Amino acid sequence: MIRATFLALTIVLATASALAQTAPVLRANVSVSGDLVRIGDFIEHATGDVAQIALFRAPDLGTTGAVPAALVIDALRTHSVIGVATNDIREVMVTREARTLSQKEIQTEVARALERRNGLGEAVNLAVNLDRDVRVMQLDAAHRGGLTPIAIRYEPRTTRFDVTFEIEREQGPAPTRLRFTGSVIETVETVVTTRSIERGEILKSADVVLERRPRLEAGTDSAQRDRALGMQMRRSARAGQVLRMPDLAKADLVQRDHNVTLIYEANGLYLTMRGKAIEAGSEGDTVSVMNLQSKRTVQGTVTGQGQVTMSVVTPRRTASLPQDQPATDAATTE
Repeated sequence: MIRATFLALTIVLATASALAQTAPVLRANVSVSGDLVRIGDFIEHATGDVAQIALFRAPDLGTTGAVPAALVIDALRTHSVIGVATNDIREVMVTREARTLSQKEIQTEVARALERRNGLGEAVNLAVNLDRDVRVMQLDAAHRGGLTPIAIRYEPRTTRFDVTFEIEREQGPAPTRLRFTGSVIETVETVVTTRSIERGEILKSADVVLERRPRLEAGTDSAQRDRALGMQMRRSARAGQVLRMPDLAKADLVQRDHNVTLIYEANGLYLTMRGKAIEAGSEGDTVSVMNLQSKRTVQGTVTGQGQVTMSVVTPRRTASLPQDQPATDAATTE
């Protein structure tokens, strides 16, 4: 008798446990990839044909909406789904999954499609402007593939482009097509002034910055930053101006009307004198200097800051005859 009672109790407990495991339970958070929310999305472990029954439309792509739990329970009852455990859930949050395309991503793909086409350079140097401000484009989450260009048009004269992409879906209909139009400009990295700079000023690191500018604006003689630093401006420049090599010159080490040190060095002799520069010059330039002691004007080469080395002319040696050998006429007689 005791054994039979124990066996019956075991069966009752096992049945209760099985029923507890299969009881429908409401989810608090739901994510869907399609445009419908089904019973299987709301109820955990739902299977079979019932799970595929649609209850509500999904929110917009990439957004989340709240559905009152009581409304979900009422919708489930209409399809004979009862006894749902809500676990005190008051709202069910429903998120519509999406494939997001940012404007930057689209511009990058357009640049890749136009790379080295009709005279354009590498994609990294192409600045793409779209006719339509995309910002963020949302596609169905089933779009898992990359953007594949299938039609590309570019007109160099007007810089206009027209590119159509295809993007594959995991399943379902044919690939989705996306078309973008706009303009593209090839850019290069240039040295640009950060402030207005006067003629004769020496460029410092804070005076210039690297910026991307249209290739036509930069030209073929734009300066390089490392070479520009420490050079002197040949002409004034406004803030934001592209620097070119003709705008720059070596810095003057000798200033006009400034005192300089004249150096004379030859055959082991080294002399220094005070002088006054008549003209300015950079390293290697030949300038005129007045010797302040003799008041004579001499020429020399700029060899350092406020330093001019005088050129030394070595006299040329000419052949001469010994004194005891008489010269002969150029013409001889028989």
